[in-house]
Amino acid sequence: MKRSASAVWSGGLKDGEGTVSAESGALSGVPYNFTKRFESEKGTNPEELIAAAHAACFSMALSLFMANEGLKPESIDTSATVSFDNVNGAWTVTESHLKTTVKSPGANAAAFQKAAEGAKAGCPISRLLNTKITLDARLA
Repeated sequence: MKRSASAVWSGGLKDGEGTVSAESGALSGVPYNFTKRFESEKGTNPEELIAAAHAACFSMALSLFMANEGLKPESIDTSATVSFDNVNGAWTVTESHLKTTVKSPGANAAAFQKAAEGAKAGCPISRLLNTKITLDARLA
């Protein structure tokens, strides 16, 4: 199975601009540029897209890992915060912090934590990222 996305960039780093699109059409010609990535201009950037992918992937994986523990989630609400830092002169994604709140009436807390840790390690986006991944998982 393959998935694809494309990006088009014109101009230099600071004065250029680009667009990003996904094969599915969920993103189509979404603009990005230097100020959206490194300054405060509103808009998307590659790191935000990675955070979205990580949150979505983790949520799906957590539903699987919970089922493997005999737990049934009513809802899974996950956010991912990606840290993007200059490390020795090279911009690097240094961490992705996952925060999830799950409604699962009657869930065993130990089984839930086991499922959450399994999903953190097992979701395909976690395995893709070469960075520290932290997790704050709570039952609501």
